[in-house]
Amino acid sequence: MQSASATLFDEAYYQRFYFDKKTSVVDPEHMERLGMFVCSYLKYLRVPVRRVLDVGCGIGLWKGIVERHFPGASYQGVEFSPYLCERFGWQQGSVVDYAASEPFDWVICQGVLPYLNPADVKAALHNLGRLSKGALYVEAVSREDYEQDIIDEDLTDNRVFRHRAELYRRGLREGFVELGGGVWLSRQAEVPMFALEHVGG
Repeated sequence: MQSASATLFDEAYYQRFYFDKKTSVVDPEHMERLGMFVCSYLKYLRVPVRRVLDVGCGIGLWKGIVERHFPGASYQGVEFSPYLCERFGWQQGSVVDYAASEPFDWVICQGVLPYLNPADVKAALHNLGRLSKGALYVEAVSREDYEQDIIDEDLTDNRVFRHRAELYRRGLREGFVELGGGVWLSRQAEVPMFALEHVGG
């Protein structure tokens, strides 16, 4: 099967999942808690955050969070959707092959990977390792989430691949150490950590 095409992410898609309060998947309180958690964790770890890449940035939910917690940092939004690029001025690109002149201190990839087929997921996970020299926050629903009835299927877009969590973890371990809570630390980062602070010892 093919990965989702750019035409899927049109005005109707974002009206349904983001702009219409009756059908939106966005919970502002959840985003605030999530942003506080991730940014506080990066501050605790003393990851220097000067350049942030939000790949698959959507309507820019992370932009304000980054500005509040890291006011001196630059924010680069990259989006696959031509509609959103025109509306918000994001740079058009895909997590599968987006390239930058130098890696970022923090890369955000939320809700993007399940729209990719297995081959594109593997390429995207490898690419995330190239794009970050510091931290990564990644959120992707897995097959296990559906099996354990964690996903509200009436609310969530069902046009996604149900990859196993291990597929994501295996691809990310190439370039990152897992810290929990969706936070990963680049193997290039010079951040001292205790053995129990990361998954796998």
